[in-house]
Amino acid sequence: MKFTIHTSYDRKEKNMSLPIVVGISGASGVIYGVEVLRALKELKHKTHLILSAAGATNLRIETDNSPDQVKRLATVVHDFENLAAPVSSGSFPTRGMLVAPCSMKTLSAIANSYNDNLLVRAADVTLKEKRPLVLMVRETPLHKGHLDLMSRTAELGAVILPPLPAFYYKPKSIDDLIRHSVGKALDFFSIDHQLYPRWGEGQGGL
Repeated sequence: MKFTIHTSYDRKEKNMSLPIVVGISGASGVIYGVEVLRALKELKHKTHLILSAAGATNLRIETDNSPDQVKRLATVVHDFENLAAPVSSGSFPTRGMLVAPCSMKTLSAIANSYNDNLLVRAADVTLKEKRPLVLMVRETPLHKGHLDLMSRTAELGAVILPPLPAFYYKPKSIDDLIRHSVGKALDFFSIDHQLYPRWGEGQGGL
C-alpha cells in the first residue's frame, strides 16, 4: 500500500481550491452578498450560494439584479430548503462560509443551532468543523437581545463583521464603501484582492 505525504504547502493549495459558501439572508444590504459573489467570481474562487426567499425579495427591492442574475454569479446554487444538500454535511469540504447580509432572524437561528433551513444548517456545520464563519450582521440600532446573540455566536467561533466602512482612504462612491466591507470579509479567507486600499497605502497611514 502506498501513502501520499502532503506538505503544508500542498494542504494550503488544496484549501485555496475549496469553495466558499455564501449565504444571502433577508436583511437590508443584499448588495453585499452580490458584490461578494462578483468579487469571488472575478478572482476565480468557487462559491456555493444559498439564497433565502426574503433575500430574493430584497434583491428586487434594493438592487437592479434579479435573483436569477445573482445565481449566475455562483459556481453552485442550493435550494434554501434542501437540507440534504452537500453543504449540510461536515464531510463536504469548504473553506468556510460568509453570510452577507446576516439578518437578526438568521443570527438568532445560528446562535441557537436552529437548523430549519440550509443556510443556518451550513453555518452550523461551518462552526462545528472549525472553519471560518463570517457574519455581516445588518441592523441598527441594536438592543441587548441583538448584542447577546452576537456575543453568543462569537463565543461559538463566528466572526461578527457588520458592514462598517472606514474613511481613511477617502471613498468617492457608495461602491467604494461596499467594496471596503466586502474586502474586509474576504480577508478572513486569506484571499488576495484589491477591493480597498490598505492602511498605509496611498493617502492613508503614517
